[in-house]
Order: sequence, then C-alpha cells, then structure tokens
Amino acid sequence: MVSILIPAFNEEESIADCLASLIEQTYPQDRMEILVIDGLSRDRTRDIVQNLSARYRNIRLHENPKRIIPSALNIGIREAKGDVVIRADAHTLYDINYVMNSVTLLLKTQAGNVGGVIHPIGKGLVGKAIAMGVSSPFGVGNAYYRYAESQRWVDTVAFGCWKKQTLLAIGGYNETYLVNEDYELNYRLRQRGEGILLSPDLKCYYFPRSCLKNLLQQYFRYGSWKVKMLAEHPGSLVYRQIIPPLFVLSLFTAIAMAPLHLLPLLLVGGTYALANLFVSVHTAAKRGSRSGFVLPVVFFSIHLAWGMGFLSGLRHLFPVRSVKLRPA
Repeated sequence: MVSILIPAFNEEESIADCLASLIEQTYPQDRMEILVIDGLSRDRTRDIVQNLSARYRNIRLHENPKRIIPSALNIGIREAKGDVVIRADAHTLYDINYVMNSVTLLLKTQAGNVGGVIHPIGKGLVGKAIAMGVSSPFGVGNAYYRYAESQRWVDTVAFGCWKKQTLLAIGGYNETYLVNEDYELNYRLRQRGEGILLSPDLKCYYFPRSCLKNLLQQYFRYGSWKVKMLAEHPGSLVYRQIIPPLFVLSLFTAIAMAPLHLLPLLLVGGTYALANLFVSVHTAAKRGSRSGFVLPVVFFSIHLAWGMGFLSGLRHLFPVRSVKLRPA
C-alpha cells in the first residue's frame, strides 16, 4: 500500500492535472491512496478535489489549519494507511511509471529515501529561460535532482519516497521550517546513516516561475532560510550554498572600491560576466532555445537573490541590539 501526500493551497489551476497524472499510474490503484492536505484554500481547490474523490475512492481530502507545508505533510504521514509514503507537489505532473519505479527502487536498494529528476516546463520567453537556468549546474550547482542523467547517492532530492516507519522514526517534518523542510528532513536521515538515492528513471515535470520578480523572491527566500538550517545543522553546508553569498560580497566590495580602483570590479564582474555569457550561449545552443538572450539575466538573478537572501538571514544569527543613550 502506497500513500501519496500532496500539500495544497489555492491550486485550482494545477491540482486536477496533477491528480490525473497520479490516477493514471501503472501502480495498482487499489494499493494506492492520494491524500490532498489543503491549507484552507480560498479558490476552487477543495471543490475540484471533492469532485474527483467522488469518482475515485482512493482520493481523500484533509484540512491543514496551520497552512504550512511541513504541517500538511505531518498530517498526511499520520493519516497515511500505506507502508510507503510518497510526497508529491500540486504544481507537478508525474510520469506514468513514477510510483511504480519509486517503490521498486526504495525496496530494492533499502535507501532511506529515493527521488527523481524534476524537469521544468517553462511558459513564455522568460519562463523558458528560467526553466533552462534552474536545470543548469551553473545556475544551481550540484543540486543533482534538477539535471542528473544517471543514478547516484545525493544530499537531497525533490519530494521523496520513504517507508512510513522511517518517517515516524525521525519524527516527521520539522514544522519550524517554512522553506527547506525537505533538505532538513533529508539531513536528519543521512545523520542516521540512511542514504538518499536519486534516479532519473523517476520522472516528473513541473512549471517554474514565469517572471523574474517571482524568481528573485523565490531564491531570496531559499538563501535566507538556509541560514536557519546551518545554525541548527552546521555540518549540512555544501559548496553550492556558500558560493552565491561569497560572490555577492565580492561584487559589492568591488563596487564600493570602484571610486578608488576599478581593477577589483573588472576582475570580479568581468570574470563572472564572461562565465555567465559563455554558459548561457552554450546552454541555449544545446537546447535550441530562442530564450537564450534572457538566460544571463536569469543566472544573475538566481545567484544575486540567493546570495543576498543568505546574507540577510545572518541577521537572525547575530542580532544587533539597540543602545539607548542616557542624557548627560
């Protein structure tokens, strides 16, 4: 028995397609349940799910009063009837063999968690450039779940597939994390000696941000919340997480020094610009995309937003206390 957990909030545009991709799975439907845990949506999400649950008895709707993702997942874990739990996302479509391949890989390898590669589907000129950027090593470092072509052990995966007893043993998701909840859970798994296995045979397709403003906000939040992760789990740091803040610090320092000397700015800015343009041209040519001229801006947005978010998050580690001056 497999339980698929889908946190949801105002997902009327995508929830029906997501559920359709899961209903059509090759895994036996009588051994699979789909739990949509809704954070009190204000649109038609609940109506859509209830209508589908009337047709498909293995779809169930639950409420998430706290309205945050880790809370929704913990509710799902408690309510799950399956021996295996799969986390899914309402903005994502799943390959017809996704569930079958996930369960097979989990039981065959005895990994603590298995996950697949998430393939972005961009909409519009900017959206397609963003899709290229978030699936490029230059854009996201060694986040292999965004572009890997072979099976490998990794630090984290998108979504995931576990034995329910494994999730219960580690206490489920940490509900103090509004972002990075997956990474935090996978880190605790690895600390227990449980491996995280990534396989490109587990295919799913999602729709990334379609405008630069939303992309900036997304990666700023990622960077900011990473500081909380590092404060609680210093050993979780990997190189892809520290390079953007170092780049931002170097760039801002070079800009500040520019009135005195242009060489630092030329070295930092020029080196980055050349690398960015080279990768952008190569990536766009390889994929035959006409969105290539937007790609340098996408890469810079990802790196700048993550770096500034990370640096902004440091204020929570080193709060500045206000000093009140007493009159003489």
